[in-house]
Amino acid sequence: MTTFQLHQLIIAVTITFMGNAASAADSSALPDAPSVIVDKGIAPSQQESMSLAARRYYAFWNTGDASFAKAALDSNFIDRTLPTGRPQGIEGPLFASRNFRAAVPDLVTSVDEMLLVGDRVVGRLHFTGHFTGHFNGVQGKGQKVDFIATDIYRIADGRIAENWHLEDNLTLLQQLGIVGH
Repeated sequence: MTTFQLHQLIIAVTITFMGNAASAADSSALPDAPSVIVDKGIAPSQQESMSLAARRYYAFWNTGDASFAKAALDSNFIDRTLPTGRPQGIEGPLFASRNFRAAVPDLVTSVDEMLLVGDRVVGRLHFTGHFTGHFNGVQGKGQKVDFIATDIYRIADGRIAENWHLEDNLTLLQQLGIVGH
């Protein structure tokens, strides 16, 4: 590799890294909740830190951009409601997002409500899109996907340390045509 080629490679890697870092830091890409309820005992700086971690994670689900998940999740992140087959830790949500976006490439995640209580953030989430990809051996036919989920995050040092989540999987599987109505 020539010095010029090495220099070009370094520039390309730097631009890619800076682009990912910027996306996680770009507050305009972070979903807002129309309703936010805050425990009055939480200091404003802690409220901001908790909200930022949750909004980064919501942005990850909305965009599929892994830099948002990496910015939101603690390095020792634990999924307390880990589905069978999903890896524990940060790789778990990345795995889930890749697989779900393979089935629903136009996935959109909105936040209906966010509650900050103690060291927890509770989010009521709404997922929409169209099943045009593959899921569990089934090829989508463009059917509409529209379901809800509730996430509970324990925030520590400005990052999500633990997550409990409940998705309306029955509705989702019915919409995908995997389970009958």
